[in-house]
Amino acid sequence: MSPNASGPRSVSAIPPAELLELRTAPPRERSDAARNRAAVLTAAASLFRTHGVDAVSMDAVAAAAGVGKGTLFRRFGDKSGLAVALLDERERILQEEILFGPAPLGPGNGSDEVPSPGERLRAFVSAYLDYLLDHLDLVRMSETAVPGARYRIGAYRFWHRHVSLLLAGRDDPVADAHTLLAALAAEHVRAVRDELADERLRRAVLALVGAFCP
Repeated sequence: MSPNASGPRSVSAIPPAELLELRTAPPRERSDAARNRAAVLTAAASLFRTHGVDAVSMDAVAAAAGVGKGTLFRRFGDKSGLAVALLDERERILQEEILFGPAPLGPGNGSDEVPSPGERLRAFVSAYLDYLLDHLDLVRMSETAVPGARYRIGAYRFWHRHVSLLLAGRDDPVADAHTLLAALAAEHVRAVRDELADERLRRAVLALVGAFCP
């Protein structure tokens, strides 16, 4: 359900203002800058998909997009900045589903049965794992470009606050949210993925959710 949809909505269907403030905002830019940005991201996505993230240079992205190297570096900084930009759109989609979508990932439209915090947490973790496993190399790059990068990314603050709110009945929901999200760090998931099949990994993380929300 879009944020502008009409009709009655229960209080539980109104997203918290603090999450609205933390969600990833689309870039505001001139039309020519938007065209260049779209060309760069399309080229980068194609090259990363074909050759893998590590094998693609910024020079190759600039050439494929038809833009100057200076333009590319000024706009994105480095490959990790390019990774963050590529991930922004998918993150916005997931955040909108959390804020306004159908239950249990979202709050529902007011006429649905209200999902419990545990149901919403399980739905979030499952949806986030889908996103993470589909974009693992890019997320890993964005989270490990410099020490602590993961925790400075705006999206992490959104995920953390969302989980904290769902764990509000616990003694220390802020710390518990960090603990749960640690299991979803791209570096960790990449390291154990060779040993654990994706479904085994998913079961383990959802079991952790069950420990927080029995």
